[in-house]
Amino acid sequence: RRVLFRSFTPSEDAGQNLIAEGIEPTRIHFVGNVMIDTLLRLLPAARARQTGLLDAMGMEVRSYAVVTMHRPSNVDDINDLRRTLDSAGKVGGMLPVLFPVHPRTRKQLEIAGLEIPDRVIVIDPLGYIDFLALMDASRLVVTDSGGIQEETSVLGVPCLTLRPNTERPITCTLGTNQVVGTDPTSVLQAAQEALSRTWRPATIPLWDGHAAERVATVLINDLT
Repeated sequence: RRVLFRSFTPSEDAGQNLIAEGIEPTRIHFVGNVMIDTLLRLLPAARARQTGLLDAMGMEVRSYAVVTMHRPSNVDDINDLRRTLDSAGKVGGMLPVLFPVHPRTRKQLEIAGLEIPDRVIVIDPLGYIDFLALMDASRLVVTDSGGIQEETSVLGVPCLTLRPNTERPITCTLGTNQVVGTDPTSVLQAAQEALSRTWRPATIPLWDGHAAERVATVLINDLT
């Protein structure tokens, strides 16, 4: 039986990277981003719950920022955690910050005994639809999450990534994402610049909600 190896890529630069690694171009299929399929499918449900969610939190559309952090490099060491938390506090000086605390981060905060900065509002973790609703209505997102970099680009929400690099460079070149590291001064400057601009949803090729269909088409052609 013939076994075919296929690489499905979310962006054209990913295909170029695979070719540079010696993968045959005929095995590479640019299909788009399957995670954006999920986002676009569930976005209407998220927006239907948005008003009630924001009312419960005392927020209005585009009046707040969202911060998430969970990577070991940002939360496991007390000095790294303090610096990342200080970055959230800098953003809080401009607008309220909603901080859904990841269990890993909550544990580290309790161990370190760090004080939450003013205007940083700690909330419990949210399910995907509620978090999508919160993110969609926000003015700014500050995160170390890879997936959120992609989602904010499609939503048209500026995103500051609390890392020195990203596996999603397309979100920086075509989207709303900016890699800023964790230095509080750099985060503050980037936040000020982001809040001074008008942002629109990014147009990233094939991030259209149909990536899974294209994957299925390739697989069906292989089988038949």
